[in-house]
Amino acid sequence: MLKNKNIILGVCGSIAAYKSASLVRLLVKAGANVKVILTANAAAFITPLTLATLSKNPVYTKYYEEETGVWSNHVELALWADYILIAPASANTLSKMANGVCDNLLSAVYLSAKCQVLFAPAMDLDMWKHESTQENIRKLLAFGNLMIAPGSGELASGLVGEGRLAEPEEIMDFLNAQITQGMPLLGRKVLVTAGPTYEAIDPVRFIGNHSSGKMGFAIAHAFENLGADVTLISGPSAEQSSAGIKRINVRSAAEMHQACMEHFKAASITVMSAAVADYTPEIVAKEKIKKQDQTLTITLKKTADILAELGSQKTADQILVGFALETTNEEEHAKQKLQRKNLDFIVLNSLNDSGAGFGVDTNKITIINKALEKKTYEVKSKAAVAADICQEIISLL
Repeated sequence: MLKNKNIILGVCGSIAAYKSASLVRLLVKAGANVKVILTANAAAFITPLTLATLSKNPVYTKYYEEETGVWSNHVELALWADYILIAPASANTLSKMANGVCDNLLSAVYLSAKCQVLFAPAMDLDMWKHESTQENIRKLLAFGNLMIAPGSGELASGLVGEGRLAEPEEIMDFLNAQITQGMPLLGRKVLVTAGPTYEAIDPVRFIGNHSSGKMGFAIAHAFENLGADVTLISGPSAEQSSAGIKRINVRSAAEMHQACMEHFKAASITVMSAAVADYTPEIVAKEKIKKQDQTLTITLKKTADILAELGSQKTADQILVGFALETTNEEEHAKQKLQRKNLDFIVLNSLNDSGAGFGVDTNKITIINKALEKKTYEVKSKAAVAADICQEIISLL
């Protein structure tokens, strides 16, 4: 569950900080990318060197490191993280989190977070039971944070009761369970196509289109975040895919066709967002064509209709989604394509819509289902559009 996840581990001033070494080892062993933030008090219990060695990343302790001149950007750290885990979370830090106090790097990262935040309290029994601590915890839970409850046992003071930091293995189990809950497509095989195809004219030139692959890559990443086992077949694109996605690079429509035929049968969900050429040169010159005559005639032949072929092979337990990029009579053309190619729904976007089209980071879509019902969405980032498409697919399962 944690493979390739970006985890920020916040370590606060508590005797339980020694457990953070084991926790970092478990996170790294599970395949997570771990960055540790130590409060000043935490550094008195465990050294930055220990956690840097185990995490294989520098440990952050303050905004600005005078010795190196390095500034730790709390906003960038918060945006990098898929999860922020604060363990041990001291009474002091819980109070800061609950009341918006921002006097150290960890509290600044917390206030900048857009991801799920989990905290595992650790303190003495009387501190844990104090109403101010309990009020702070109620606030944090109301904010949407998740608590990994402390255990009971002998505490550093010699008292016996609640307040012990949960064991590293228990924290790992809790974190894995939360990730699983947010992955409704866990284990499902998904096939996504993206980008353009390039149809060779000669060894130098090709016929292509302006597709960047941004939309298809966003869809692949959205599926990965939902737990799916994603295969991405991409035409030429500068976009980067994560290590968890199986990427197959192709160039031509024929190569795209072959790759789709090989992987479609195993996929329970297929989203065809690639801009595949409809025509390809009938003859590809073996040498570069020289500029001689005033005109040049190239005879084109139709490429295989990959989407229609997949639609004809689709079984009852497979979901197939297509895209339609139109310039005129948009809805009518999209509906015809939906029915002709046996799709579960089609995603329509128009080059006439501002914010939609090739090479930009936004899109504006309309989803039309088998019943010809449509949902029109506002202009959004392609990542947000991908999330909408995935949710529409989940509703069909």
